Amino acid sequence: MPRYLDHAATSPIRPEALAALTEAYQDAGNASSVHGHGQAAKARLADARERIAVRLGAEPIEIIFTSGGTESINLALTGGFRARQRDAERPVIVSAEGEHHATLDTLESLAQREGAELRLVPLDADGRIRLDELERALDDRHRIALVSLIHANNEVGTVQPIRAVTALAHEAGIPVHVDAVASLGHLTVDATALGADLLSVSAHKIGGPFGVGALVTRRSMELVPLMHGGSQQRGFRPGTIDVPGALGFAAALDAACEPAALALECARLDGLIDELAASITAIDGVTIRGAELGADFEDGGVIARGRAAGNLHFTVEGCQGDSLLFLLDMAGISVSTGSACQAGVQEPSHVLSAMGVPEEHVHGALRITLGWTSTIEDVQALAAALPGVIERARRAGRS
Repeated sequence: MPRYLDHAATSPIRPEALAALTEAYQDAGNASSVHGHGQAAKARLADARERIAVRLGAEPIEIIFTSGGTESINLALTGGFRARQRDAERPVIVSAEGEHHATLDTLESLAQREGAELRLVPLDADGRIRLDELERALDDRHRIALVSLIHANNEVGTVQPIRAVTALAHEAGIPVHVDAVASLGHLTVDATALGADLLSVSAHKIGGPFGVGALVTRRSMELVPLMHGGSQQRGFRPGTIDVPGALGFAAALDAACEPAALALECARLDGLIDELAASITAIDGVTIRGAELGADFEDGGVIARGRAAGNLHFTVEGCQGDSLLFLLDMAGISVSTGSACQAGVQEPSHVLSAMGVPEEHVHGALRITLGWTSTIEDVQALAAALPGVIERARRAGRS
């Protein structure tokens, strides 16, 4: 039986989301039209927007629908950077080493094309940003356009001290973008509680439809749109809005992020990860990476989870990650070597390198990410397969 353990890449669509999507596709009407069908579509869109806003700790007007996490991040960084140049020259963007490539590649483009100056703050051995280094990076506050930080690292699952970061940045008068794509459904994501001025999420990571995301954009924030052709969504992201997609996203959020349900699901995933960790750490040469399993940390006076629920990232000495992935795939088990967006590219993990993991270990990485369909049988199948897979991969590496 195939086993899917790569929910950080995408999570199978939830029945609630599929039902909402299917029903909405049977309704006619463009939410921008003034006739009856259009106004009915507008009402359905307003319902989806309000439900999503509640789950994300925002106001409905602050929800900007996008095509997914990557577009949300691009709009936040590029649109935010350009808007911040309107009344003063602020060329600096502060972020961290180990960010998702949607952030790093956007920042590199801004540096090459628009003269942005990038400051990437180092990480500690757990993959958490060093706040002392961040404080130094914020010294010349008048030159800084934005701070951008991932909420939970998409590879190793380490949760960042977002509240502490936003407090430091806001004291300096600098807005903060939070990439919450990997944390949604695996942590509480509340833009108000985190202090985020901009916050990016994606539907398909929590069992919603593909091609739908959102950018929480505070009322106080201005963005220069990346596209033109309409006044929809405060003019920040013009164009006809995907009403069925928005309703599917709202249904997935209701199922995944209702507080009591989320707490139960995180506890369930923690139990599965603990069982898997106990099995794999008995194998010689296996090292778990990222924040300690089950360990909380203090973030701006609040006790926060140290790691996203359902994430287990480890390295195996004497193996190549792609060999491990291939052999597990042959056994019917789907996992990842790291960021799904980088899959197939033979390069070491920039996240592990930023954490100071020795180069000879970086290449033997695997990322296991569980989600709403994951079962104890999935975990047991992986635990049973790994010892033989690792031995075969080591033999292949020695031949």
